[in-house]
Amino acid sequence: MKSSWLLALSTALTLTLAGCSKTDTTEVVETSPETSTETTMTTSQNPFFTESPLYLHYPQFDKVENSHFVPAFEQGMKEQLAEIEAIANQSDAATLDNTLIPMERSGQTLNRVATVFFSLTSANTNDDMEEIRSQMAPRLSAHNDQILLNSKLFSRVQALYEQRESLELDPESFRLIEENYKDFIRAGAQLSESDKEKLKAMNAELATLQTSFSQNVMEEVNASAVIVDSREELAGMSDTKIEAAAVAAKAKDMEDKHLIALLNTSQQPPLSSLEDRVLRQRIMETSLARGSHGGEFDNRGTLTRVAKIRAERAQLMGFENHAAYSLDNQTARTTTAVNEMLARLAPAAVANAKREAADMQAIIDAEGGDFKLASWDWDFYAEKVRKQRYDFDASQLRPYFEFDNVLQKGVFYAAEQVFGLTFKERHDLPIYQEDVRVFEVFDADGSTLALFLMDPYARPSKRGGAWMNAYVSQSNLMETKPVVANHLNITKPTSDDEPVLMTFDEVTTMFHEFGHALHGMFSNVKYPSFAGTSVPRDFVEYPSQVNEMWSIWPQVLKNYAVHYETGEAMPRELLNKVLATQKFNQGYATTEYLAASLLDQAWHQMKPEEVPAADGLLDFEAQALQKAGVALDTVPPRYRSTYFSHIIGGYSAGYYAYIWSEVLDADTVEWFKQNGGMSRENGDHFRQTLLSRGGADDAMALFRNFRGAEPDIQPLLERRGLD
Repeated sequence: MKSSWLLALSTALTLTLAGCSKTDTTEVVETSPETSTETTMTTSQNPFFTESPLYLHYPQFDKVENSHFVPAFEQGMKEQLAEIEAIANQSDAATLDNTLIPMERSGQTLNRVATVFFSLTSANTNDDMEEIRSQMAPRLSAHNDQILLNSKLFSRVQALYEQRESLELDPESFRLIEENYKDFIRAGAQLSESDKEKLKAMNAELATLQTSFSQNVMEEVNASAVIVDSREELAGMSDTKIEAAAVAAKAKDMEDKHLIALLNTSQQPPLSSLEDRVLRQRIMETSLARGSHGGEFDNRGTLTRVAKIRAERAQLMGFENHAAYSLDNQTARTTTAVNEMLARLAPAAVANAKREAADMQAIIDAEGGDFKLASWDWDFYAEKVRKQRYDFDASQLRPYFEFDNVLQKGVFYAAEQVFGLTFKERHDLPIYQEDVRVFEVFDADGSTLALFLMDPYARPSKRGGAWMNAYVSQSNLMETKPVVANHLNITKPTSDDEPVLMTFDEVTTMFHEFGHALHGMFSNVKYPSFAGTSVPRDFVEYPSQVNEMWSIWPQVLKNYAVHYETGEAMPRELLNKVLATQKFNQGYATTEYLAASLLDQAWHQMKPEEVPAADGLLDFEAQALQKAGVALDTVPPRYRSTYFSHIIGGYSAGYYAYIWSEVLDADTVEWFKQNGGMSRENGDHFRQTLLSRGGADDAMALFRNFRGAEPDIQPLLERRGLD
């Protein structure tokens, strides 16, 4: 849980600075009047100096220039430090009204610039913004430190904490006191002065290293794009994809060639269709080598240094290792709980993956292939097994998954059926990139609930993956309604006349990310500290995973899965095959995920002296996978260490969160099925007891309020074929 006065900043840093959270602290570097642009830029010139006048305080993207960011950061930090000093130096005894509520209200300028800047460095960055990001990382970390290590401020928070039982508070205010106190403790407020100085130095270096790592990942994924000399080598890919590869190459002045862009993950989408095995191998090996083959984007030294500092910091804070420190405020609580869950799942997942590999090897042998299945063969032969077993391949689905149909007749339709929401596209609000779309979201009673931005397409200026962020968070105290965004990385057609046809994975991802958006939009809390997705990391994925269920719910699928040319519904036979394949290839999917999760824990359950040197990183990774029982050459981790952005950022020691949350998700899907499925009554119950509460209550208490019982792992095991 993060306090509101650093919430937007911390969220932004988690997304893009990869983990420069409010506990990352160092000395502030003050800017002199001679070098600061703050003193020469007026309020009217900088859109961040005042609250946006646009609807629901939607950001003024049309007025934002790179030159605005540093002055706004400087002004925002200056204002908030003055606000905090005024709170800390009061002579009156601490009360909720003179301490925590003013803290909740503080830092509005900094909030505005941070949410926009860090969202844009993820979604539409440029060289100037990356330079600013590097410059600001240690300074923002230092700013956090000046607040959270302010002894006078902590004394006031501690006084409220000690008398909380006698203050006759409402439950949300009571929790506000408890969570703020915990945040200060976790930030080092009780350390000695000398240890505070050590902490500052550690966090100063971490802020810089984490920024460098995330920038290297993005630079490397662009630099590692695979160049193909001839169209013939791309046999198996669709004409649309081949044309897109040609256009991408031409954009880089490579005529008559094709460019295969890489995604963040180890596996790459073209591997499922490319017939040329040599090219498949080249793509996979290039993907796996990112960040570990030398050159300016090599991340081995950066990661090992981060791991060592984190381990040292954890011990300074009184924890055995970084994982123990990180998990202390998550629902899992302990490394033992995480280790036991991962160990329980891994053997069955690996056994399934080996059976799947045997099925593929049988096809290779039957076709006369004189080779053993390799990682670059998996997706290609998985499609052959799918076709053989279910008499269809994944490419048959694409004509039925046109982007706008999926969005409006699928994602939006499900939200209407379950929650009563309606959507109207807005063309009067500015956007930061031409493909971004804005929708006003209306509640069941016709009132405005939120604004929703959809940013669908991949581009070199956008990081990989998919994510949600909030530009404005809901708060009854601040009288604000949500402005939230979803970002995907779908390939944009080369012509405006071409339809945007999605894979089934992309469809599922769209529903998933909209689940995060609903969590943000349904927020109904007083304090911004608790708004929307401000919940433990191993709980935040739960609502988004629940929303995936509607992607295959027959009523919803029937509504959006129509042929983009004929308008005919997906044939029942094909629909049944889609539903029948839900457990297909789950051995691979679960194993690659668990391998990454186990790597994350391996990096963060070490003592400082156990962290390997940079040149030993790959050996360490191999040994960790072998020890965990998930070392399969055919199934590489979803992310190798040197491009594993999650663990450098807000998911350090927390990548397990997806499967931890899926336990709750699978159990929730069962609840919906047992209680009549897709209905407003069920949706309203889910919204009122859980989605609307954000972090205003304990996460697991929210689940029990909704479910009426403790979570059951059995539905997850059955879903993934691990029972």
